[in-house]
Amino acid sequence: MSNFAKGKFAKFISDRSGMEFPYKEMVTEWNGSKVHISEFEPKQPQLEPKAHGADPQGLPMAKPARTEPATDRLLPGNPFNITSGSTTITVTDPSHGRSSSDTVRFRNVDGSPGGVAFTAFENASGFSITVTGTNNYTFVLGSTPNVTEKSGGMLVTAGPATLTP
Repeated sequence: MSNFAKGKFAKFISDRSGMEFPYKEMVTEWNGSKVHISEFEPKQPQLEPKAHGADPQGLPMAKPARTEPATDRLLPGNPFNITSGSTTITVTDPSHGRSSSDTVRFRNVDGSPGGVAFTAFENASGFSITVTGTNNYTFVLGSTPNVTEKSGGMLVTAGPATLTP
């Protein structure tokens, strides 16, 4: 094996500037060029961009969109306006969003002190309604009341004729 010289008096020409520098002060850049330490430039990060995977497209444990089933709405206290001798009952149901000829079933009715039992309001097949405003609608009761009043109780609910579980 042969021995190499130490290079303490040797000179080297820079690949970048073409100037002469001491051999021991030369370094190799990332592109293979031999340059003086004062001319050294590190590799730019833009030359090696980080690899990015594909954007995620789905979620783990995702659930599909569904249509909410119809539910009962709690009506304000004493929602029924009863007029003596009239079978047409006006219901107060704020922002009800119902249409005329919809079928509505009432539940949890306390009845009327004026002689109309709660069973007359809690018809199992419901009542066909006629919308009279955004907060009111009417229906025809099967029995004739003999008093004018607001009644029904504090926990009356209105909903579709049949509820889905």
